[in-house]
Amino acid sequence: MSTRKTTTEKGKFTEHIAFTFLQQSGYEIEAVNWRTGKLEIDIIAKKNKDLVFIEVKSRAIDTWGDPAVAVNHQKKRLLVRAATAYMEKMDYDGNFRFDIITLIGYEVDKLTIEHYEDAFFPGLDF
Repeated sequence: MSTRKTTTEKGKFTEHIAFTFLQQSGYEIEAVNWRTGKLEIDIIAKKNKDLVFIEVKSRAIDTWGDPAVAVNHQKKRLLVRAATAYMEKMDYDGNFRFDIITLIGYEVDKLTIEHYEDAFFPGLDF
């Protein structure tokens, strides 16, 4: 029997690590894997009256560089669309931002985590 994790298992594991990291950092988690249609936001949280939309990216090793580079323009556009839908549904009209949390490794004792606050802001090209 193989002990290798599937992509889904790895995703759930890294999102759980990010969830715990955020809680320990004082974030109030509003939603995990929030969906509307085909759009999804990994984690939605609040901190200091700001609504924070968080994308979680991971890699087993850093040979290919920082996992944050996987959040390309198209992914950002999808996140903005999903965030807009969430804010409309919740009738939210306050401050918000987009963060990225990256994890490298899949073993808890060898895991590297980075939190990029305010990683991007939707401009006119979104």
